[in-house]
Amino acid sequence: MSLEEKIGQLFITLKSKPGVDEKEIEETLMKYHQGGLRWQGGDMETVHLQNTTYQKLSTVPLLIAANCDEGGNGCIPEKGTFVATAAQAAAHESPDTAYHMGLVSSREATSIGCNWLFNPVADIYMNWRNTIVNTRCFGSDADVVLKNTRAFIKGVKDGNPNMACCIKHFPGDGVEELDQHLVFGINNLSVDEWNDTFGKVYRNLIEDGVETIMVGHIGLPEMSRKLRPGIKNEEIMPATIAPELLTDLLRGEMGFNGLLLTDATHMIGLSAVKSREEALPLAVAAGCDMILFANDLDEDMAFIKNGIEKNILSEERLNDAVTRILGLKAKLNLTDERVAIPEKELLYTNVNTEEHQNFRKLAAERCVTLVKDTANLIPVDPDKRKKVWLVYVQSAPTSIAYRPDPQRLVMVEELERAGFQVELAPCFYDLEAENGPGMMNFVKMLNKTSRKEFKEKYDLVLVVFNISGYAQENIVRVKWSQHHSVELPWYISEVPTIGISLNYTNHLIDIPQVKTFINSFGSSRDHIRATVDKLCGKSSFTGDVKEHYFCNRWETRL
Repeated sequence: MSLEEKIGQLFITLKSKPGVDEKEIEETLMKYHQGGLRWQGGDMETVHLQNTTYQKLSTVPLLIAANCDEGGNGCIPEKGTFVATAAQAAAHESPDTAYHMGLVSSREATSIGCNWLFNPVADIYMNWRNTIVNTRCFGSDADVVLKNTRAFIKGVKDGNPNMACCIKHFPGDGVEELDQHLVFGINNLSVDEWNDTFGKVYRNLIEDGVETIMVGHIGLPEMSRKLRPGIKNEEIMPATIAPELLTDLLRGEMGFNGLLLTDATHMIGLSAVKSREEALPLAVAAGCDMILFANDLDEDMAFIKNGIEKNILSEERLNDAVTRILGLKAKLNLTDERVAIPEKELLYTNVNTEEHQNFRKLAAERCVTLVKDTANLIPVDPDKRKKVWLVYVQSAPTSIAYRPDPQRLVMVEELERAGFQVELAPCFYDLEAENGPGMMNFVKMLNKTSRKEFKEKYDLVLVVFNISGYAQENIVRVKWSQHHSVELPWYISEVPTIGISLNYTNHLIDIPQVKTFINSFGSSRDHIRATVDKLCGKSSFTGDVKEHYFCNRWETRL
């Protein structure tokens, strides 16, 4: 291979332009010789055509990756099967849910031409403020994380033995509250603490033979200080560009012989620490074999070439990286066109099947968790507490093209199916969208009526949270649609109130006075139906309450 071809193999590029232009794809491959591909958007037929076109036209087969934390919805948003979050899977003692997550992810990703999953997440949720791994990792216990990551990987292999797995984000997210999309993060565990937790998970999965590891833009200062005595604070770098963590620890002491790739290189955790011109060759020199995403591919490839000319990156290390890339492609049998290019028929036989939907239903039935019920409201009889005021709190809009969360109406429908009469609390976002900006929207949101009238009108309040987000703020918390509004939980002391989270597990920090709280872990109709059925006593809560749900506060337990 020429030097340019070797450098091209290092890059996993993002295909963000919609549509499939065969000539453009061929020209891109001929010019850049990329080693891997991710894509952004597109229906499943278009993505299948795009991915198979890339494979047919590439001289060297491509590693085509998908991010499937929760099931096939990660690679086929419009139709793929959401099975469960990792936090949900960890709420039940059986690893079956994690296995089903891997199985469905593998089958559905295969159908659109993927051969590499950037999963499972092997992080540990040690800080309840951490948004990034709140629902994406299998909890706060290393043994539980290990059990479920192993189950996920087994599911992947049973779905497609030629699908590679990638555990992430080495050396481990979840210890602090910061988001590496926004800042260079720090895992501040001592060497012994790290070895007993993250180290334990990684060592076992390496021994199991996991093929790839994604390296986070996360520092591990105490380990760096041990491995580089005398290292200065300003010399402590993200693992992505820290050879002591990748070459000495991960490759040397821990014996990992597979492929290492960076996390996305546009993240501030890397780009605020070093210029891109320095960071890219430093990452490969430190031990990363592939670079996730390019900024300007001509410029980025030149940065690698310049790094070789300046002796930042040796040709020996470049050759080693390329050998590992080609070795993984050979291991996955990608030179066999029957493996690399799936039949289009799989789109209609492997995606969102009845079996996959049943895995989601089973997960919801097993894992929806009654976090606390000190008010003894469960079960709720719809005949006795029939009139419900529903406060539905969704993520704050990020666009003027605001649309209400469609799962809000699913919640209403499922409550009505169970026999409740439901009235929705007003939402400032809706009022602004319907009426345009104006003071009367704010006035309407203040209208709480008299306490007497409210108590005569409603038997029960349900306050439901479906909040998510990342890469805009380090910690995502409950944000009511308007200050001083009727949404705020003044009603807790007036009418029996139940809180329900359809996503994050740490909302008790923002509504600690609610006496009855449920973690549902998902907003699909199956999750909402299972929640309503359990709320009414039609089935039992079997999810295991985790300590971190209470956010290290005594008042959240009352």
